[in-house]
Amino acid sequence: MMMLATSLLALPLSSQAETSEEKGLAIAKEVERHDDGFGDFTANLEMILKNKQGDESRRTILIQTLEVKDDGDKSLSLFGEPADVKGTAMLTFSHKRDDDDQWMFLPALSRVKRIASGNKSGSFMGSEFAFEDIGSQEVEKYNYKYLRDEDLNSRPCFVIERYPVSPHSGYKRQVVWIDKAEYRVAKIDFYDRKDSLLKTLTMDGYEKYLQKYWRAGQMLMVNRQTEKTTLLKWTQFKFKHGLKDSDFTETSLKRAR
Repeated sequence: MMMLATSLLALPLSSQAETSEEKGLAIAKEVERHDDGFGDFTANLEMILKNKQGDESRRTILIQTLEVKDDGDKSLSLFGEPADVKGTAMLTFSHKRDDDDQWMFLPALSRVKRIASGNKSGSFMGSEFAFEDIGSQEVEKYNYKYLRDEDLNSRPCFVIERYPVSPHSGYKRQVVWIDKAEYRVAKIDFYDRKDSLLKTLTMDGYEKYLQKYWRAGQMLMVNRQTEKTTLLKWTQFKFKHGLKDSDFTETSLKRAR
């Protein structure tokens, strides 16, 4: 759910990225380059859902992610608590250019359900994250435009706009704040197909792993139209865990519980 990058070298931003589109693309590629080579990781995730009235529900999830050469990441999300979601599992094959492949194992039905491309904008397990937010955000999934430089929480950032290539996306555009020092995503505003502000994602509590790879400790998604929120709290990141392709199959999805 990382919301979150992989592999091409960026051109120097000052001299060769002449247009706003070229500069936006170069910044996105630099974000990807900073995360290239992590291999795989596991992490624990707490999902806290809150409605407009402030009522909360909590879920725990084990995340496994595998970096794939020349394509998007593979990820497996296994729900642990509460009891009504225990054993539910989500498998995502992200792709650079095609729509992501996604499957969900529903223990109550004891079967695997494929998520259709037309449903990518639907809610992931009742949260404010859509299915399309769950996969890795590959550079090729968007077209880009550099907007401006702007400080966010006293940190200098690039602000770029990106436009989903897939006709199945629920978004018309996204405005992304990227800190200049480490090329980490700090904030994203999501606009719906009518170009109204739909959601805002803020990411903070970053920590560095293996002396290179930054991961956010918290991701807060706020629905600006319904006032519902989903907070993701990430802990116990473990990199180079030895995961392999065989850990990310429909069979492994059923066995994950």
